Amino acid sequence: MKKVLPYLFAILLAGFGFLTIFLSTSVIFDLFGIRAKEGNYVLFVVWSNFISSILYLFAAFGFIKNKKWTATFLGISTLILIAAFIGLKIHINSGGIYEAKTVGAMIFRISVTLVFAIFAYFTITKKKI
Repeated sequence: MKKVLPYLFAILLAGFGFLTIFLSTSVIFDLFGIRAKEGNYVLFVVWSNFISSILYLFAAFGFIKNKKWTATFLGISTLILIAAFIGLKIHINSGGIYEAKTVGAMIFRISVTLVFAIFAYFTITKKKI
């Protein structure tokens, strides 16, 4: 069971990463009409999701190869998302337009990324210290 969990987390993280990279690039480059469906998106949030998606894919590889830097990549991704969330709150408070679903999506994404980072820390990094 212990050997299955890193692979399971890698598959979940890679799926999350590929989905995120598809959606964020579709909004950034206006592919498949997704930009219009997203409504009042906030571009810096989309870019932070794009950067995080790349880090997710590297971290998925790190889970499979049992690399110590996996938790670091996920921690950096968490910090990027938290910074974007703070920026989003400033954007909202200054009267900027946004979709209400973005706030919930950011909280969900930060939580999921943090869970992956904690799992990587305790299953990979802490073992190698």
